[in-house]
Amino acid sequence: MTAIRPDRVGNEQPASEKISETERAVTAFEGEIREFVRRDVAFLRRPQVDAGSESEPAAENVNALIRRVSGNSLEEIDRVILELRTVRDMLRTEGERVTREVAGFASLNHAAVTSMKIIADSLSQWRNAPRPITDAS
Repeated sequence: MTAIRPDRVGNEQPASEKISETERAVTAFEGEIREFVRRDVAFLRRPQVDAGSESEPAAENVNALIRRVSGNSLEEIDRVILELRTVRDMLRTEGERVTREVAGFASLNHAAVTSMKIIADSLSQWRNAPRPITDAS
């Protein structure tokens, strides 16, 4: 077994502890998100004209940011819920229509089978009926 030792002496990490490519990408992405949030919040940090405690403007800025960020998400969720309700209602009415259609076809099929039995019975009686004797002169 070989020992893993650092390439240089100092604060550098040993080779086995170096960050993998995926971890670097994740770290970079998180950094971009932090920078985006900082830029997004920066405009909210305008000086307040009201004379109040310093914690109130910060809390108001955070509340405004949360409302702005969550507002679009809530609107999208409400839109999806409305769409799902519309689809549910359409599926319910279509299900009822299909049920009525199937019942109509079952009734029509029953009537057709009954008619076929009557016709078959009539034909069998007609074939088995005695034939009248005719005079051939």
